[in-house]
Amino acid sequence: MARHGGGRGWYGKVAGAALGVTVLATGASVWTAQAGTEGNASPKATASATPGSDVKAVEATIAHSSEAGARGVNITIDDGPDPKWTPQVLDLLREYGVKATFCMVGTQAQAHPDLVKKVVAAGHRLCDHSVSHNTAMDKKSQSYQSQQILDAERMITEASGGVRPMYYRAPGGAFTPYSRQLAASRGMRPLGWNVDSKDFERPGTNAIVATVERELHNGPTLLFHDAGGDRTQTVQALRRILPRLKEQGYVFGFPVH
Repeated sequence: MARHGGGRGWYGKVAGAALGVTVLATGASVWTAQAGTEGNASPKATASATPGSDVKAVEATIAHSSEAGARGVNITIDDGPDPKWTPQVLDLLREYGVKATFCMVGTQAQAHPDLVKKVVAAGHRLCDHSVSHNTAMDKKSQSYQSQQILDAERMITEASGGVRPMYYRAPGGAFTPYSRQLAASRGMRPLGWNVDSKDFERPGTNAIVATVERELHNGPTLLFHDAGGDRTQTVQALRRILPRLKEQGYVFGFPVH
């Protein structure tokens, strides 16, 4: 999600559940949310989040574009899965024949593995959104960042039945050169966004739709949420946005990997 509210927000109650910390070189690095230069050499994890898996490194630059090309639109859904809202979002995506990328919080995936499996079964892609959604991760040590990224990767992979996340989206866009390189070394492309629908703030369905239409020229990757509170407006907005974009000749796809 975008940097709304700061701190750990509604995930504060689970933020203390740090599982399987992987200790790497210490030292914090600060990064702006959506841009920057490459870091130094790729960090090497001392323990695999999925032991024995054959992981292929990917680019560490933050992805914004679409595999679907110039008229491509990427729907990305953050912070779930949630037992009330994720099924509604899945129903809408199925109704309009749209595939999306679900950026899951590790604790949420661990709590709702049935929903993670439903997301995968429907042909959507998974994204690591950290363990506890700390939007100040870019101010934390490298050991903290590695724990948040690698433990979430493991939790999501286990919940899915073995399907690994293809992307890593830093909470609030709080990337660092270190976190991007670490994620990329695990085969997870850092994932940004071009259009923040502001749905998390619940400004009203009309306002969410208007924001997407006004800012779509900024690029193809759209940010929505399926957890973190009442997502009625998000569901209503998607019901209007998805067919409208199709009518305008857009093609729904996935972010470049």
